[in-house]
Amino acid sequence: MAQMTMIQAITDGMRNELKNDEKVLVFGEDVGQNGGVFRATEGLQKEFGEDRVFDTPLAESGIGGLASGLSVTGYRSVMEIQFFGFVFETFDAIAAQMARVRYRSGGTYNAPVTIRSPFGGGVKTPELHADSLEGLMAQTPGLKVVIPSSPYDAKGLLISAIRDNDPVVFLEHMKLYRSFREEVPEEEYTLPLGKAEVKREGSDVTIITYGAMVHASLKAAEALEKDGHSAEVIDLRTVSPLDIETIIESVEKTNRAIVVQEAQKQAGIAANVVAEINERAILSLEAPVLRVTAPDTIFPFASAEDVWLPNHKDIVAKAKQVIEF
Repeated sequence: MAQMTMIQAITDGMRNELKNDEKVLVFGEDVGQNGGVFRATEGLQKEFGEDRVFDTPLAESGIGGLASGLSVTGYRSVMEIQFFGFVFETFDAIAAQMARVRYRSGGTYNAPVTIRSPFGGGVKTPELHADSLEGLMAQTPGLKVVIPSSPYDAKGLLISAIRDNDPVVFLEHMKLYRSFREEVPEEEYTLPLGKAEVKREGSDVTIITYGAMVHASLKAAEALEKDGHSAEVIDLRTVSPLDIETIIESVEKTNRAIVVQEAQKQAGIAANVVAEINERAILSLEAPVLRVTAPDTIFPFASAEDVWLPNHKDIVAKAKQVIEF
């Protein structure tokens, strides 16, 4: 075991798969000699060569097109979008090509592409860098969408994503890159895609969340415990497909739920989680399922970011609202 930050765990996961399979390629803007804007690919070009870890032109559409083409010739691409707000430039390649190739070809071809990208607020980035656009991806059939909340999860989920035969959008919250360390196995391991994790057991309310909001939710659960309330916290880890079984099992135990996301209320995946609970477990509910989200506005400039983003106090208030309903 080694103590790793999330960025180190992500680098280690890519290194593992570059060693494991010569068909794995890593490419994107500045990922080669510079090691990426956050140094996620640092040292990989030197270790595996310029043919397998290389820079691309400053054109996300070209990166996506390259990955899409390589996928049908037997390669496993790990493409980096430098910040996920730039995904619109390559959305056609992802949603109209990669996501459909297996269906379109009757299973003759696959698109084993991992689309890595940083996202998320709390680090004062400029416009278009922090946007939470996972909802666009999750609402696109044919894509898996993974959002880890810890170094251990990041490595295991990334290896699973690279080995998956379908396209996986792998989103890395910038605030979590170097915010803490935890023990991560140096050898290879995988975590299943589409499987949530109960981060904290509880009996009074279920808090369903993902990404950086997992840590805000755990902090909220500690505050709720001081007030005599027991909160269960579920880290979705994969937001498409959802682990419905884990969600419903928890809701049927606690009879109350809130869904927490950093994305705006009209964005993200919270509304879909609420709908699934209502369809499958409404008779178990003793209160409406509520949401903690950002406001339905464009992501603000840095000076207003701290006010705009949801925090643990917002989660506590919403949890108490359903508990006291």
